[in-house]
Amino acid sequence: MNFELQHTDPKSNARAGVITTDHGTIETPIFMPVGTAGSVKAVHQRELKEDIKAQIILGNTYHLYLRPGLNIIEKAGGLHKFNGWDRPILTDSGGYQVFSLSDNRKLKEDGAHFRSHIDGSKHLFTPENVVDIQRIIGADIIMAFDECTPGTADYDYAKQSMELTHRWLARGLAHFDETEPKYGYSQTYFPIVQGCVYPDLRKQSAEFIAAQNREGNAIGGLAVGEPTDKMYEMIEVVNEILPKDRPRYLMGVGTPANILEGIERGVDMFDCVMPTRNGRNGMLFTSQGIMNMKNEKWKDDFSPIDPEGTSYVDSFYSRAYLRHLFHSQEFLAMQIASIHNLAFYLWLAGEARKHIITGDFSSWKPQMVRQVSQRL
Repeated sequence: MNFELQHTDPKSNARAGVITTDHGTIETPIFMPVGTAGSVKAVHQRELKEDIKAQIILGNTYHLYLRPGLNIIEKAGGLHKFNGWDRPILTDSGGYQVFSLSDNRKLKEDGAHFRSHIDGSKHLFTPENVVDIQRIIGADIIMAFDECTPGTADYDYAKQSMELTHRWLARGLAHFDETEPKYGYSQTYFPIVQGCVYPDLRKQSAEFIAAQNREGNAIGGLAVGEPTDKMYEMIEVVNEILPKDRPRYLMGVGTPANILEGIERGVDMFDCVMPTRNGRNGMLFTSQGIMNMKNEKWKDDFSPIDPEGTSYVDSFYSRAYLRHLFHSQEFLAMQIASIHNLAFYLWLAGEARKHIITGDFSSWKPQMVRQVSQRL
């Protein structure tokens, strides 16, 4: 993998660059649609490529490991061939899912012992076997196995958790460097900064991760219960240390405003289930603000979902029609909403990139944050 830093905003830390992988290039800043189980919910691959214009999607190690299982994925020739996606893929190591299974897992030095949420069967994730699993899945970018510390953790717990993540990272890196990709194209391994909301821990973790000299780095353990201002503070602390010539990936974040604030602070890559999950429940993100499509006010509003035309569905469907579909419980409502929201997120990242390149990102961003955050 290669990263070329092309432009920086003169008044902030916002950056525009290009990541090159064996499955194609990614223009940053970028939002990555989440395809947890090998599928972005309610969205076809053609729509992802042609309409949403996704450049990279995510898969999740935990979910794919349990179902359909590694045997099926390996027989298919990896996830790209299994799901028909010929562009880059990133896989989350499963650390967040293990974190969310707090009642069904135990963390030990060797790894995370957990029970499947599907059938209760027992499993063990270690830094080494998570590398092996992601080799089989075949993602272009694979993540280190970490503990995702809760945003409300006390200092002592956060410190112990960070140190465990660092020890796991050393093991995972050693195993990654001793093994080879399975399908004839290269893979890269991103370490993850932890440290909860404590600046000294975040600084220590960022220094440790930067010292590993990998091709890219991630920031984890944010948007997990901590105040938003703390999240922004931690991003600033970390990005002062992480190498400027490597992409920075903020995991699991977030709202449109979160993404713009992250870009301003030097983040290059984002992912979140919010556009699809909230879309399936009737929440639409637009260039003018946030809409609840089940509200009465849209009943006879025949204007496009987003007058800015951030999604191709805006040229076909009105607000009134989409509200009708939600109230009729038509599956098409969830599909339209998911496509629109993902296209909007990609549009927003693309607009940020344009303004970074033209040099006026810092004057454009505050007004855009206000617009995308207001409720319509």
